[in-house]
Amino acid sequence: MSAPKVSLGTWPTPLEPAPRLAAALGLGPDDLWLKRDDLGGLGAGGNKIRKLEWTLGAALADGAEAVVTTGAPQSNHARLTAAAAARLGLDAVLVFPGGPGASRSGNLALDGLFGARVVWAGDRDRAEVADEVVAELGKAALIPFGGSSAVGAQGYVESARELVAQLPDFTTAVVALGSGGTMAGLVAELGPDRVLGVDTGALADPLPVVARMAGEVAETTIDADQLRVRREQVGPGYPHFTESSAAALTLVARTEGVILDPIYTGRAMAGLIAAVKDGTLRPGDKTVFIHTGGLPGFFGNADAVAYAESQLTG
Repeated sequence: MSAPKVSLGTWPTPLEPAPRLAAALGLGPDDLWLKRDDLGGLGAGGNKIRKLEWTLGAALADGAEAVVTTGAPQSNHARLTAAAAARLGLDAVLVFPGGPGASRSGNLALDGLFGARVVWAGDRDRAEVADEVVAELGKAALIPFGGSSAVGAQGYVESARELVAQLPDFTTAVVALGSGGTMAGLVAELGPDRVLGVDTGALADPLPVVARMAGEVAETTIDADQLRVRREQVGPGYPHFTESSAAALTLVARTEGVILDPIYTGRAMAGLIAAVKDGTLRPGDKTVFIHTGGLPGFFGNADAVAYAESQLTG
């Protein structure tokens, strides 16, 4: 699959060893690595930059002067779409469900700083509202939810190639599974056996979505039952800050000085920890955690902020 592409990020992102975290989990010092896609450069970083290089490349090739996308109010994808649009001289419209709440911190504050216009969909389907906005604007491109499409997933084909060049003998890449495009790109390049997704609850059933996109990118058939996915970390639902995510955030911060977000990377690390405990990930194998970013969303999650403040001593 080929498509036009724009340059938005700083590549390759670092691959860092995590020996103190590995020791805390009972792994060897060379068994655990962090692929720092949170350091991608644009708009506070994150995995969506890689997808936007392709989706916005296609939009510009089609003559778009504005981009429209959807997500939750604390969407990392929406924040980075706004940042990328600012860099490329495009207008950005972000369609969110419901209405404005009491807090506009975290990603929402950055959306405003980047100059994006927010449309609140209320009780209506946000995809339907987004289609209406595209029609009203004229020369506008609709960027899919989470930036996830076969086009956007090509960004994670590139990330997978970076990773292989950095650590050829790694066994498993662990990644948060949200809208599906990040995992799909990794699976398309690395194969299903080397990728372990941790479901965050963003989609009711993400496996067919990942399988379809990965198959389109790899130009082959990938069945959903071939995918390795852990689903026990969803807890009470996507927007909720779970106890296992809180524990993962604390452990990573205190062993490696690295911050995770409460919804995606927190759940993904909790899934990695559970996989070590049940023997899915074993000592002696090299495991890579794909850090997909999301730090601004931490400050938009009241429960996560309250939890962090409760850890203060002195």
